[in-house]
Amino acid sequence: MNRAKPSLAADSYELLIQGVVDYAIYMLDPTGLVVSWNPGAERIKGYAPAEVIGTSFSRFYTEEDRAAGTPERALRTAAEEGRFTAEAWRIRKDGTRFWAMVVIDPIRRGGVLIGFAKVTRDMTEQRAAQLAALETERRFRLLVQGVHDYAIYMLGPDGQVTNWNTGAERIKGYAADEIVGQHFSRFYTEEDAAGGVPHRALETARREGRYEAEGWRRRKDGTRFWAGVVIDAIRDESGELIGFAKVTRDLTERREAQILLEQSREQLFQAQKMEALGQLTGGLAHDFNNMLAGISGSLELLRTRIAQGRVGEADRYISSAQGAASRAAALTHRLLAFARRQTLDPKPTDANRLIEGMGELVQRTVGPAIEVRKTLRPDLWVTLCDPNQLENALLNLCINARDAMPGGGALTVGTENLTLSAEAAPARGLRPGDYVSVSVTDAGVGMAPEVLERAFDPFFTTKPLGQGTGLGLSMVYGFARQSGGQVRIRSAPGEGTGVTIYLPRHLAAAEEDEAPAGSAEAPRARAGETVLIVDDEETVRMLVAEVLQDLGYTALEAGDGPSGLEILRSPRRIDLLVTDVGLPGGLNGRQLADAARTARPGLRVLFITGYAETAAVGDRLEPGLHVMTKPFAMEALAARIKAIIEGG
Repeated sequence: MNRAKPSLAADSYELLIQGVVDYAIYMLDPTGLVVSWNPGAERIKGYAPAEVIGTSFSRFYTEEDRAAGTPERALRTAAEEGRFTAEAWRIRKDGTRFWAMVVIDPIRRGGVLIGFAKVTRDMTEQRAAQLAALETERRFRLLVQGVHDYAIYMLGPDGQVTNWNTGAERIKGYAADEIVGQHFSRFYTEEDAAGGVPHRALETARREGRYEAEGWRRRKDGTRFWAGVVIDAIRDESGELIGFAKVTRDLTERREAQILLEQSREQLFQAQKMEALGQLTGGLAHDFNNMLAGISGSLELLRTRIAQGRVGEADRYISSAQGAASRAAALTHRLLAFARRQTLDPKPTDANRLIEGMGELVQRTVGPAIEVRKTLRPDLWVTLCDPNQLENALLNLCINARDAMPGGGALTVGTENLTLSAEAAPARGLRPGDYVSVSVTDAGVGMAPEVLERAFDPFFTTKPLGQGTGLGLSMVYGFARQSGGQVRIRSAPGEGTGVTIYLPRHLAAAEEDEAPAGSAEAPRARAGETVLIVDDEETVRMLVAEVLQDLGYTALEAGDGPSGLEILRSPRRIDLLVTDVGLPGGLNGRQLADAARTARPGLRVLFITGYAETAAVGDRLEPGLHVMTKPFAMEALAARIKAIIEGG
């Protein structure tokens, strides 16, 4: 019997099936017997065609599946439903198992079932990878759920909570079924929610990939806790945002500890301030008591000698009292300088010219055993400072240098121009810019580190008792800081000491030195010129009034601000208001002056004060307003008053 020659299409199909080695593709008859076998089936299952054709496909199933009738159900399902698919364990010839993905399709001819097409793929490696991923995910989920100190949960792209760990439940108080699906903004305080903080947090995370913050959050019971928050944007492989990972930690205890630490530091700072105040007042009382003893003793003896008719000795006691008073004035001036509260009279100053001018004074002060050298920069910039205070500061530094070289030595006064960059300025405690430096350097004993650390403290001195108040360097420091500059010390035991004052550059020409004051009498008033004196210290009012009356002025007096204002609102002639800054009665000197100039526009005012109350007087005085610091010589006051009245 001749067999028909197979078509090309049939040959191609057979070649295709036989060429597949990654899939087991074979045919079953209606009862499940194998009728064909491709190389892929041989590779995966281990049987040669002769070993398996004509046998039941159930041999590939596990014993438990065969016992359960799984092979028969598979064929029945394929016949009835048109397809059977499954993944399960199968058995190779050598008895080993592999994870198989199975598809069984019924084959019909003319509507009659003639067999089944069966495709099997070995998915063991894929299943192992899948199981490993599932195990990793499971362990990660257990890890996240096991974290109790952090709230770890996911948000959808719009901020809805999508999962919830036990830490979140513990910290925020919500169970998972209460919060999943809710918007995370419910954890924020009302003011933050109203201010759009949750929205900005997500926008920042979306834009920058991460958002971090600390702030108050709310628990379910309404209580607040201080939270540290991190929100990370989560994106898929294509970069599409799929949500956010949010981690919250309760930092309330840490914040309370920080606040407690800050309070402890503040208490320590206050204790240190009180200790410094005790040292300050102790030293101040000691020095002032000595000076007051000199003043009161001299006045007492003066009265006794006058009563005895021994007036020829009066000048001696008057000079003694004036000397003690001058020393007291200098001491308070140093105190104000340290506190940066003294009244300065800043002028464009050429430090070189000032140093040259005080050369003889310095040499006479330090004595012949000290060689004074000068290293002055020729093109030195001008600085804006009080030249008298700079002179005092330099004299103090030269005296300190002299005392550091008891056996003599070289003392160098130098100047330099200095431009500080943004990187270099902080090391000197200054802002970037141009500065003039004035330095005093000695070759003396130097300072130990513990002494250097306290060098600017008021009343701290290493000199023997009675040889210094300990206010020299503190005065230099106060002057430099109030002038917008800084002072630095370089010193070491046996290597001498260098003190440098930094003062800001001033873009103007230096002022010429004033001519020395003559010995002419104080200028007298024109007829009718009237001065109102407002001071709560009766003695000051009395002295100022008497001096002015002696010079021909009409002197009016008031003991407080309201009384002075009442006189100012009267029709009386007043050419000048002389007032203290600190006044009783609810109206200070500056307020009195403002009210007076409202009632009398253009009225000239002279503030006399023992304390430069910058807050009351102001850093810059308007035209017609002047300041003079107590104590002052009465002749100097009279000259100042005359100059102000005449518009000088």
